[in-house]
Amino acid sequence: MNAIRSILVFAWLVISVIPIGLTLVFCSLFLKDDKLWWWFAVPWLKGVIVAARIVGGVRYRVHGEENLPAADDMRRVVLCPKHQSTWETFFFPSMTSHPLAYVFKKELLRIPIFGWCIGSVGMIHIDRSKHSQAWNKVAEQGQVLMDRGKWVIMFPEGTRTERGSKGNYKNGATRLAVATGAYVIPIAVTSGRCWPRRSFSMTPGTIDVSIGAPVPAEGREPGELMDEVERWIEAEMHRLDAQAYV
Repeated sequence: MNAIRSILVFAWLVISVIPIGLTLVFCSLFLKDDKLWWWFAVPWLKGVIVAARIVGGVRYRVHGEENLPAADDMRRVVLCPKHQSTWETFFFPSMTSHPLAYVFKKELLRIPIFGWCIGSVGMIHIDRSKHSQAWNKVAEQGQVLMDRGKWVIMFPEGTRTERGSKGNYKNGATRLAVATGAYVIPIAVTSGRCWPRRSFSMTPGTIDVSIGAPVPAEGREPGELMDEVERWIEAEMHRLDAQAYV
């Protein structure tokens, strides 16, 4: 039964992205990326989350949502979520009050339709093999995008980790926050409970999303700030998903 649920969700995801994506790409010739974000990207992303909930049985509950600044709050923000699954890459853009700009590897731009879309909505693509150039691009584009009211989202572990494990936390997100005077918001996500990494199989259940209080980066050192973010996220992961850490 779980296999059928998962196939139906992914079939809807693939089929629905074609008309939405092509329309978005066409409209990008005439509209600014903020409008593309709210008119096309967010409704489709919400649709994926709804499909995962209704068909796949993947529910969620959010703790600390009041820690996210409101739509009229123009503080610069860098979101730092735990990364266990593909689920959160759809979820966060679908529920935040400001447009999000992911930092992602440029290879994703080659994916037909999906890659064209993410290249049209004002995100930051980098060449991971060129470390110094990649960081310079993140810093320059991050500054510009945050000046326009966007939030930047960076997974500090860099890649998806298995449930109950911890990756190597890198300080790129806190370097950007310090350089731009932004606030860092740590987020714990137990998505591996329902949608494991590198898997198309979903298990019905509830994902917990815990949003920490914004931490001002001004006057901080990137390394020690990331240590604080890491401690908060990992402690929260142990609290929310204690069974995975036995």
